[in-house]
Amino acid sequence: MFHRILDRLEEWLILSFMAAATLVTFVSVMMRYLMGTGFTWATELTIYLFIWMAKFGAAYGVRTGIHVGVDYVVNKLTGAKRRILIITGITLGIIFTGVIAFFGARWVVFIYGTGQISPDLEWPMWIIYLAIPFGSGLMCYRFIQAMVKFLREGEVVSAGPAAELREGALDNAELSVKEHAK
Repeated sequence: MFHRILDRLEEWLILSFMAAATLVTFVSVMMRYLMGTGFTWATELTIYLFIWMAKFGAAYGVRTGIHVGVDYVVNKLTGAKRRILIITGITLGIIFTGVIAFFGARWVVFIYGTGQISPDLEWPMWIIYLAIPFGSGLMCYRFIQAMVKFLREGEVVSAGPAAELREGALDNAELSVKEHAK
């Protein structure tokens, strides 16, 4: 139940940030061209929305297995070597995102203490920087989920049929070239 709620919240946040950034940009551009004026804060808000979207989108990418990866070697290995390489990769992901989340939280506390505000929106910068520990923390959690799934089921998180097509696309292309050469 918790995971379903978290999944939907993650998807809703990504969609909301993307929609809001698109809407703000569209309205600002239309106002600029139609009325010769626009929102002075539109660019800043759009940047912040895309930062938040990207941080949560990265966690979504880990959860669904849609991150671009160089997995040629992993796919060619079998047995213990493959298992060790996958566990090492996921472990490094957990460590990296955990460290970023930790230091991101420290940075938020530091920025809070400085009282900085954003130039156009005049929002406290610590709120904007919360994207770092929240997004990286969620990404770390998603890597931990991927590790648990791999240790229990022996499967890595995959993007599904599209990933399988991608994996075999090169092999199929090579066969096609060989057939045409005959």
